[in-house]
Amino acid sequence: MTRISYTARGPRHGGAIVFVHGWGCCRHDFDDLIHYLPDNHRVLAIDLAEHGDSRSTRTSWSMDEFGRDIVSVLEAEGIRDSVIVGHSLGGAAAVEAAALSPDSVSRVVALDALHYMFLFPPLSNQQEETALAPFRNDFSSAVRGMVEAGSPAGTEEELIEAYVEQMSSVRQPAGLKSMEGLVHWDMNSALARANQPITVFAVHSLLSPQAVEKYGDRITFVPIELGSHHFAREAPEETAQVLMSEITGRDNT
Repeated sequence: MTRISYTARGPRHGGAIVFVHGWGCCRHDFDDLIHYLPDNHRVLAIDLAEHGDSRSTRTSWSMDEFGRDIVSVLEAEGIRDSVIVGHSLGGAAAVEAAALSPDSVSRVVALDALHYMFLFPPLSNQQEETALAPFRNDFSSAVRGMVEAGSPAGTEEELIEAYVEQMSSVRQPAGLKSMEGLVHWDMNSALARANQPITVFAVHSLLSPQAVEKYGDRITFVPIELGSHHFAREAPEETAQVLMSEITGRDNT
């Protein structure tokens, strides 16, 4: 059994902007950003299974299942046209939702996702085990290492500690299992099944040139200087501005 919690605001007619959080995070990470969006847009923010207020007894924690969480909300709200904005793991789930529901998802925007070449492209069995071993051996230390890796020079220590605390407290076994699902995810296959445009706003210092070279013909990568991997929380107004510029600009082309 799975119960997905989400919040919605704005007019019920027209398209929607749908926010999906990253691993170990929750929909409220977008509260400040959503505050800066125009009131005339339908806006949803979703808690994926076993994150935030959502609960699930499922045993599969694949990106495909998280994509189904998103689609279930689109169906419940009767949304026929949406832009899905996914942070980190939420970017992967957004691509899966786009592949699952091409008639209701028109575009994917990822916030610092899809460009980490050590994680997102298909990995060998040995590479998967290497990536997962730290989380299986010392979960909290692995989370800290992940947060620090996504924090460019100058990131405030208070922010780093807040992210570590939040993400370390993700409910188990979903925390570890969803990390396994992310590591096992075949991004190449998902991109082949999702035909919608995909834009990635990536922290400039974290953006992999190899990702741009490999996926630049399929994904539009936009380097930004708004903070760390969690820049949507650190610079919500600026993130809202670049996001709306992307959405409205492409709608008018």
